[in-house]
Amino acid sequence: MLIPFCVMSWGFGEDYFQIGKQLELFADVYREVNTYYVDDINPGKLLKTGVDGMLKTLDPYTNYYTESEIEDYRIEHVSADYGGIGVTSFRVGDSVMVFDVYEGYAAQKADIRAGDVILSANGRSLKGLTTDQVDELMKGQSGTSIKLTLARVGEAQPLEKKLVREEIKVKNVPYYGMINDSTGYIKLDKFLQNCYNEMHDALVDLKKTNPNMTSLVFDLRGNGGGLLEESVNILNLFIDKGQLLVTQKGKIAGSNNVYETKVEPIDNKIRVAVLVDKNSASASEITAGNFQDVDRGVVVGQRSYGKGLVQQTRNLTYNCQMKLTVAKYFTASGRCVQTKIYTHNTDEGGSFEEVADSSIKVFKTKNGRTVYDGSAVYPDVMVNAKDTGNVAKSLYRKMLIFDYASYYRTKHATIDSTGEFKISEDDFRDFVKFLDGKNYDYSTQTELAFADLVETTKHDKYYASAGTEIDRLGAKLKHNKSEDLLASKEEIKKMLAKEIVGRYYFQKGRYTYMMKNDDVLLQSLNVLSNPTLYNSILKGEGQYKVIGKPTSKR
Repeated sequence: MLIPFCVMSWGFGEDYFQIGKQLELFADVYREVNTYYVDDINPGKLLKTGVDGMLKTLDPYTNYYTESEIEDYRIEHVSADYGGIGVTSFRVGDSVMVFDVYEGYAAQKADIRAGDVILSANGRSLKGLTTDQVDELMKGQSGTSIKLTLARVGEAQPLEKKLVREEIKVKNVPYYGMINDSTGYIKLDKFLQNCYNEMHDALVDLKKTNPNMTSLVFDLRGNGGGLLEESVNILNLFIDKGQLLVTQKGKIAGSNNVYETKVEPIDNKIRVAVLVDKNSASASEITAGNFQDVDRGVVVGQRSYGKGLVQQTRNLTYNCQMKLTVAKYFTASGRCVQTKIYTHNTDEGGSFEEVADSSIKVFKTKNGRTVYDGSAVYPDVMVNAKDTGNVAKSLYRKMLIFDYASYYRTKHATIDSTGEFKISEDDFRDFVKFLDGKNYDYSTQTELAFADLVETTKHDKYYASAGTEIDRLGAKLKHNKSEDLLASKEEIKKMLAKEIVGRYYFQKGRYTYMMKNDDVLLQSLNVLSNPTLYNSILKGEGQYKVIGKPTSKR
């Protein structure tokens, strides 16, 4: 078999000769392996493995997609619309469990619940199937029917559900509403197609139905980005026409671009707090960084991810595609938020190093505040993330919070409204009882440090003489699960309440509950409700003159 390579005449020079030479060598290796390797090979899989290995030496964002992967790529990076029943699922051992249900779609209407185990689809067992195989069975053309067999906690017999697939539109804006009489809230999950329209409609609706709204919380936490143009368009809702926002610079002229606001904004006066965290990346950082650079809003939360690279989709032969890093972007002040320098000369693949503090440059916002490149988007108001306790982490990771919510739903037909619902003391005692016999082992930081101490004493030959005392100390330091549960009771009760609320009121319920129990959001309300403080931050007065010194960015 000959691989259909065509070495094109790009021009003259050593670089082009080397490109042609390496392509010929790759084709030779591929042909020899395919012809002479002792066992049969899968040509497509072999090529993808080779291409993936090559691209791995560049950066994590340059990827190759075969024809069969294009639909998943489109859903993840372009538009999340698809034909289905409106659930997300995950694998537990050999079984497939419903993780979440989208309100208003077929699954919710048929009373399919988070925690249900999907045993079969149209008579075919899902046991042992791959994720791709499950997706192929569950998704399909709108209007087609699907019959599911489910197992549910508290039900002795399997449940049969017949549903009709419909077009599922996964919203970029999953929730918006009012926090109080004067403050609106918009949650933006991603920057995919139609993102601007959803954001525009949410803002217009909030202003229309709440004429006393003077401030807005714009939540970008956990938003990994998406389409750059959508970010620019959203910024134009708040920023005056003609403002330069993004400069894109690549290796070739075709990768260079400049983006500015093109129309008059919907509201250039409303006070805005933009929430970010360590998972706010790319288009989220373009948005938050420009609110900061033109002094249009206050950024609250934790330092963002630090992705200042731009990807472009390139069509390949045989309906394949690749997502390729083609440029860096620079926000209005001229800074690039990229925190990692990728290298590609290691035997194991790509590697990176953090931008050195000594290499970081100073930039100025419109009002003269100092910001820095190479250090992501550092918030104007830092709110350190709370460290989740060890027992709470273990309960979450072991899915015991999730499982108890499923159990709770079978025992309670209704609950109080999301703003009022709380886990009672009786509920917490019931949860502790629910944990009996279940595995949620964990190690405290003290236990981990003590284990290192034991190994060190053995290495240094001290354990033989001090072993008894060391073991006695270890016994005293060993955690007690019952005591840890009580010590973390309030934290666990909030985690339980949020999960349980979602069983009854879905995504909207979780956001409504979160508004009353979110430290970052509450801190943003403190800023928004104090115009003097808000304006002082944007003017760069006092402690707000410098945002994120290099020595504090790590």
